[in-house]
Amino acid sequence: MDVDLILRGGRVIDPLTKRNEVMDVAVVNGHISHMTPILGPEIKAQKEIDVRGQIVAPGLIDTHGHIYQHVTGRFGLNPDLVGVRSGVTTIIDQGGPSCMTLGGFRHFVAEPANTRVLCFLSAYLVGGLEGHLYPELYGPGQTNIEHSVRVARDNADIVRGIKGHAEIGGISRWGLDVVKIGKEIARQAGIPLYVHLGQLWPTRNDAPDINADDVVRELVPLLEEGDILAHPFTRHPGGFISMDTGEVHPVVWAALERGVTVDVGHGSHFSFEMARQVMRAGIRPYTLGADLHGYNVAAPDITDSEDRQANPFAGRAPFSLTNAMSKMLFLGMPLDEVMATVTSNPAKMIGMSDTIGSLQVGREADISVLSLESGRFEMTDNSGGREVVDTMLVPSFTLRAGQLFEADSPLVPPLIRVQ
Repeated sequence: MDVDLILRGGRVIDPLTKRNEVMDVAVVNGHISHMTPILGPEIKAQKEIDVRGQIVAPGLIDTHGHIYQHVTGRFGLNPDLVGVRSGVTTIIDQGGPSCMTLGGFRHFVAEPANTRVLCFLSAYLVGGLEGHLYPELYGPGQTNIEHSVRVARDNADIVRGIKGHAEIGGISRWGLDVVKIGKEIARQAGIPLYVHLGQLWPTRNDAPDINADDVVRELVPLLEEGDILAHPFTRHPGGFISMDTGEVHPVVWAALERGVTVDVGHGSHFSFEMARQVMRAGIRPYTLGADLHGYNVAAPDITDSEDRQANPFAGRAPFSLTNAMSKMLFLGMPLDEVMATVTSNPAKMIGMSDTIGSLQVGREADISVLSLESGRFEMTDNSGGREVVDTMLVPSFTLRAGQLFEADSPLVPPLIRVQ
């Protein structure tokens, strides 16, 4: 039998099927045709790649991206720079498009991208503009339940949830009204609600003092099985840890018991100190999103204006999805558990376990090949914290529906080796 490609001798790690073994993987017509410890000479390939010593994983799923390029201000990055060229085959934009702008997102972002692009629809009509600059655009008057539900249902192939915010800046203006509206949109559309925790906007000048702990205590009971709490490791007020007691909020434990899940949402909300505290308490993230956007990409060191215009994000980012995975390894999560946060778990979260998140014969060949590097490497967090780790996951290349993409994105941070 002739096939298009064989990946030889890599370690296949697939949390859904509990597979962790050295295998050959063959691809034909964009789908996986064979998976076996050794493919015999009767299987002939147009191309073979030796991946011995590397991890062959289901295509990584980034649950938190900002890729509505040219529409959401500096937030929107190119989907393929964050996606297939960073080792990720599926990326979920969190709150970029709204019921008003979903058509543009589909036509100009999702369809042209080589990466599989999905989204959680913004609860706000304006979508994911640079909201920290325009908080008044994010009140209950800037929502429409009926229209949002209709658009979500009519575009269920790419709309997999609803995005909302719960933090003291918004609460100082509108209380929990917008979060309740977001929950109602999600409930009527039959999809999960993804909730941002941790202060985002400044509080209103004439508002009384807002107790961040009270926000969490009032918000979290609104969430149901399948909903998602983001940014558990934020250092900003209004996270998992009570500012009064220094312990995880009891309402968070109750939410987890009824099936609410936790997404890391790395971005500007990751603190090693807070991660240690939350994980010591026994909370493990279910999914892992990089939350990479233009504001956390370093300004490129380019003096030529034409080069800057051609590639405004030529500078490296301080993190990526595989970088965030490496941090989870450092914090004590086993490799197979880390792999689940970016494969089988997010696939289940968005109701696509039968399509993505696993390597199986007959499925589309969405594959991420990673190197597990050993040495001494430095990683940082958003608070300026630095840690030296001895293991790093680094993307090598991806297959998206069988098409090969090198992990050559200028956004992927380099390994910082230390003595």
